[in-house]
Amino acid sequence: MAKLTRDDLYSLEAYSEMRDDFRKKIMAHKKNRRLELGDNVVLHFEDQLIMHYQVQEMLRAEKIFETGDINEELNTYNPLIPDGSNFKATMMIQYSDIDERKVMLEKLVGIESLTWLQVNGHGKVFAIADEDMDRATETKTSAVHFLRFELTSEMVATLKAGATLGAGIDHDSYTCSIHPVTDNITASLLKDLD
Repeated sequence: MAKLTRDDLYSLEAYSEMRDDFRKKIMAHKKNRRLELGDNVVLHFEDQLIMHYQVQEMLRAEKIFETGDINEELNTYNPLIPDGSNFKATMMIQYSDIDERKVMLEKLVGIESLTWLQVNGHGKVFAIADEDMDRATETKTSAVHFLRFELTSEMVATLKAGATLGAGIDHDSYTCSIHPVTDNITASLLKDLD
């Protein structure tokens, strides 16, 4: 999947005029890229379109129009775009009760590296987490992690040939497994492998 360049971006004026329609398009697109793992963990799979929206929103919010500043935003968000052999996701650990969240973030240390995807007929692919910076300590994990699931060429070929995709978490304090991931999410994720 191609990375974003300045040529892909809209001017602040053009984006302002199209923002409502673009946002509706993104929200519909994101519905097919959201995977709930149990009651308290959600994976939001990222791609070029979602990152395009994120960059445009940052440029708009910060009123950024200088080349250097635009390039800085692109350098921040481009690493979240899949590379053709992987899936990239933002992991959100969600507990509405603040006290429960605090306790669980202490219990769930390491959960990000124990989250997996599995192409039917192949082994589990555990996430490579937080490559940009550490988001956890020895005593507490973060509520947000950035994950990369790196697939072998055989896994990619098998998935493109119609194999199902599974997902789950193998943490002592939080386990879940989904087989198969729904067709709409799998179909959307397949586009990340081009």
